Amino acid sequence: MKKISNDIIVALLGMAGTIIGSFIGVIASSKLTNFRLKQLEQKVDKHNNFAERIPVVEEKIKVLNHRVEDLEKLNM
Repeated sequence: MKKISNDIIVALLGMAGTIIGSFIGVIASSKLTNFRLKQLEQKVDKHNNFAERIPVVEEKIKVLNHRVEDLEKLNM
């Protein structure tokens, strides 16, 4: 059996370290991306809730304005 040279062993260990490091980096990046996406989704949900409430508030303001106008007409 041929003896493996030290250079080949060092190269294989370096390659293994590079692969493991890259894999860990991809996992960490993926976790960070998922975390940021969840935060963004929460902000969008808050915005959507606000956007749904605005037409209701606008309608209530119209009704109140109409009532104020009616009261002003009665007092004249």
